Amino acid sequence: MFPSHGRPPPLSPVLLAGLIARPLPPRLLQPALDSALTIVKRRHPGLFERLSCLNKPLFLIDPVDLPLVFLLDADPDHPRVTVARESNGQETAVIRGPLLILIDLLEGRLDGDALFFSRDLSIEGDTEAVVALRNAVDDADINLREDMLALLGPLAPSARHALGLGGRIYARLSEDLDMLKAALQGPQTKNTVP
Repeated sequence: MFPSHGRPPPLSPVLLAGLIARPLPPRLLQPALDSALTIVKRRHPGLFERLSCLNKPLFLIDPVDLPLVFLLDADPDHPRVTVARESNGQETAVIRGPLLILIDLLEGRLDGDALFFSRDLSIEGDTEAVVALRNAVDDADINLREDMLALLGPLAPSARHALGLGGRIYARLSEDLDMLKAALQGPQTKNTVP
């Protein structure tokens, strides 16, 4: 079972993919994370320098709809992201929410304060470190999709098309899951009304 931290994870394609991939060892994701971090450092060189005042913070990024966590060691000289099944207990702060919300937050498409107050995002630990990370990320103007596509050179247009198709499939699957959730919750709601 996924760790429970307050609200249950949303019924989504990400949750289903996490359940399917659960038997796989997290280390299989490490090469992709290393590549992504290398690209982010190259395309956004000032990102980690902005955190140098924090004495090498360690952030636990917990996508509640996946059975794993990401540890971001924000050391400006040697930043690293590692994937694990659970926390090692050494983190400076914890940032927890659904994966797609965390990605949208990283790319500046969503307001972290609004997410926090709506409880779609939770923060634990050193809030000063989290605010510094948020400010650094906001200033970096990160677009993960374009950053990763830039790595593909002449294959980028084909990959962009495939990502668009994948996005449409994801949206349809998400709509279907919302309909399934409503159908499952409908009878419960009727029975609880006096």
